Amino acid sequence: MTEQPKQVTINGAKLTIVQGDITRQATDAIVNAANSSLMGGGGVDGAIHRAGGPAILEDCKKIVAKQGRLPTGEAVITTGGNLEARHVIHTVGPVWHGGGQNEAQLLASAYRESLKLAAEHGLTSVSFPSISTGVYRYPVDQAAKVALKTVVSFLGEQATSIKEVVFVLFDYRTYQEYAAALDEVVK
Repeated sequence: MTEQPKQVTINGAKLTIVQGDITRQATDAIVNAANSSLMGGGGVDGAIHRAGGPAILEDCKKIVAKQGRLPTGEAVITTGGNLEARHVIHTVGPVWHGGGQNEAQLLASAYRESLKLAAEHGLTSVSFPSISTGVYRYPVDQAAKVALKTVVSFLGEQATSIKEVVFVLFDYRTYQEYAAALDEVVK
């Protein structure tokens, strides 16, 4: 079952929630829920590396050689390789440990740093997956609220090059959680 996109406007920027495959997004950048090694992995990380081809991994290797592993909550940018998106922004979300180890702050940082990086590069559109809700086990309902509050706050704070943010959610349940969270965050 696929739902219709849900959309709101924040400070002139469109915020859309869709169910779909992030590797097929034509935004300026897609965000990869990466691990700190940046060497690809499972879930959305593996899918982005497979769809984008070896150019993404080559860029990631150069970044790691220069600065080491990517800390949780930080972000870096690479080519989009064979993807329609020109860039991939890699960010590391937190592993869920029950909520008492700064997970919400680290998750918010992953979204905020990704948006900052997109704005620094003059990008106008960014697509996000649901960061940390796969193998990192962050509860989707809580992650959706953190993600949407962070993005709405970022878009509402200042003028930026970013005019479109799309949350591309792989399954119906995740889409439903984000749609419900959006209703809560944007009243």
